[in-house]
Parts: sequence; structure tokens; C-alpha cells
Amino acid sequence: MGRNDETDTWRGVGGDTKPEQRADGKSRSFHEHSHGRSSTHDASVRRESSPPGDNAVSGDEEPRQENSREEDEEGHLIYHVGLVLRERYEVVSSLGAGAFGRVVECTDRQSGERVAVKIVRNIDCFRRAAKSEIAVLEEINDLDDDSIFACVRMLDWFDHDGHICIVLELLGLSTFEFLRQNRFLPFSVEQIRHMAFQLFRAVCFLHRNKLTHTDLKPENILFVSSDCDLEYDGETRCEHKKLRRLDVKVVDFGTATFDHEHHESLVSTRHYRAPEVILDLGWNQSCDVWSLGCVLMEFYLGRILFPTHDSMEHLAMMEKVLGPIPPHLLKQTRKQHYVLNEHLNWDQQSSSDRSIRKHCRPLKLMARKSDEERQLFDLLGCMLEYDVCRRITLEEALWHPFFNPIRNPQGQDKQRS
Repeated sequence: MGRNDETDTWRGVGGDTKPEQRADGKSRSFHEHSHGRSSTHDASVRRESSPPGDNAVSGDEEPRQENSREEDEEGHLIYHVGLVLRERYEVVSSLGAGAFGRVVECTDRQSGERVAVKIVRNIDCFRRAAKSEIAVLEEINDLDDDSIFACVRMLDWFDHDGHICIVLELLGLSTFEFLRQNRFLPFSVEQIRHMAFQLFRAVCFLHRNKLTHTDLKPENILFVSSDCDLEYDGETRCEHKKLRRLDVKVVDFGTATFDHEHHESLVSTRHYRAPEVILDLGWNQSCDVWSLGCVLMEFYLGRILFPTHDSMEHLAMMEKVLGPIPPHLLKQTRKQHYVLNEHLNWDQQSSSDRSIRKHCRPLKLMARKSDEERQLFDLLGCMLEYDVCRRITLEEALWHPFFNPIRNPQGQDKQRS
């Protein structure tokens, strides 16, 4: 059980940089170098966000371009502070790393602004994922030219000796990294409401434009600024961080999938994977709704809702939290080894089940008694619905009573204070 920290996302650090304008006309478009985005993706790319031992496929099995003179054995670019990429982006510091490669903070010598540059490993599967992400980010830039929705902005991209480099606006810490640095102190309901409203609008924008993110998780949700103040908590008798701003953005579109494209059977990082994906029933945009439900629960609890790396155990945890999986879904699954007599094939007398009972409580027992918490858990119950036909859409979720204080101008002022 527990989170595996080897993820395929980057966690930016610090900075209050405002979103920059799109790259100028000198920046190359991915579409100028391709006949369009491929409709299929290698399974290894789709699984790169899965934790080791969770059917992950190593990128090292893929060949890499042989034109880079400065890279390590795993295909990562060897860089140093002061290195200038494309005669424009000067490396200032390292921001993070993942299976895909490295992210560095750079000074854009042309504009003087600080940016984040995602340097992708020089391995074919990761290069394909990067080109896919570029196509999605270009589409987002075109559809949201005024940056109304909370999706990260791509400013430029280029190829550096076989390493695709994606230039992005510089953001703050990921929500996971902030939780970690803050001793996993949960967010308040008001903080969750403010972040959730932005996230729902952003992902709803993707869904309206026939796109599914497929890998929503706290690591892929970044604060625009992670500037904070220290406050003493009398209850815990320790200091904790209080963010000055709660604005967030969604990042990492490397596995985003358009409705018309081939849908790989396995998507999402384990802990945020919807039941229809585990049961191999096929999936659509509603898998993002499930993932966001798990994310909001993690914000509320300060810990992962389903801390497992095993599919059967994952389904058993779902049943402990949400009740039995509907028999008609178990009947339809291609994974019949999960099923026994139209029920989940799980030994409730096992040591694993005893461990699950310690970690997983029924959803209806988790909420405290305040009205705002009851509203939050009503919304979560609608999002964590097994049957995709009954699961709430994000369009509908934005009108849930939980968000009434934000839609009311006075309530919105309260949220921002």
C-alpha cells in the first residue's frame, strides 16, 4: 500500500510568474513537421504513469535517437546551470524529474521571463508522447486564447539533439508536493471548493472539446504560485503553511486522448483509476470525473483514498468505501477472474481485508456534520459512482449546491479573502 513517488509528472517549485503570451511567429508548430497527431499510441507510453509493478513498461526497452552527444545511459539530457538551449533558454535550476525526463527553470533571454522547460528523454516512446502532448497543448492554446481555463500554457517547443523540449509557463508546487511539505495537513473545505471549481471548469473545457486528460492526480495539479505564510496551529502544536493564493492549473497532457482516437485499455495512475478501466469495460470522459473525485478526497483527508498497487485489492477497497460493485458491471467485465458468483472474488477473512478495513471507511461515515461538508460529500458520492451512466458530468457538477458560495459574488469574495 501507499504512494509510489516515481511518477511521470513534474513538480514545479516557487515563483509567482504570470502566464506569458504565446510564442511568437518564429516558434515552430508541431503541425508544420507532421501530417497530424497519430491516432494510436504505444502501450508503453500509455502506461508510463503507472507505478512500478502495476503493468508499467520501461521506456528503456525503446530505441533512442543517436544524435545526442550529452546524455546518460537512460536517455536523459546531461545539463548544467548556465546551459543555453536553442540559443535562448538559459538553465537556472532543476525543478523536477519523472519517467519522461527532466524539468528545468530557465530564463528566456528574449523576453527576460522565467519559464519551465520540460526536457524529454531521447527514447522513441517518450518522444512520441511529447509530440502528442505538443499537439494537445497547441489545441488548448488555440481554443483558449485568453487563458480563461486553468490549463498550463505552452509557450514554445523545439528539438535539442533528439530531446524534445517543451517550454511552459512557470508555475508553483504541485498540490501533492505542497501537502507533503505541509506534513499532509488536509485542505479546508473552503480551499477545496475554490480549487475544485477551477479544476472542474478546466476539465469541463477539455471535455466540451472532445478531449480526456486521463491522468488527473495531485502531482498534475500545480499552484500558480505556492507563496505562503507560516501559521501556528494550536491543535497540532506546530507551524503549517497557509497559501496566499489558491489558483491552480492542470498540467501533463502526454496521455490526453481525443474522443475520435484509439482508447488504450489501461489509463490513469493507479490510485486515481476508475473502476471501468480496471474491469476493462471501456472508458470515456467520465474517467476524469472519477479521478477528480479521488483527488478531492485526498485533499480532504490528506492521504490517498485507495492506497494500493493491486487491482483486486483496489476493487475491494472501493467496495469498503462505496459499497458493492453492481452485479451488471461484474457480469460485463472481461476480467472474469475478479468475479465469483456475480460478486467480487475477494476473501473477506484474509489479512489483506483486515488491513483494508483499517485504511478504508465508508464514504458516508467520513464527513463531519457541517452543511458544507455534507454538500461536499454529496458531490463526491455523485463523482465516485461505479456506473458511468449514473456518474455526474463536470458540466452538471459545476451547478452542484457545493459551489453556490462561489457563484454568489459575495461568496466569491469570501473565498478570495
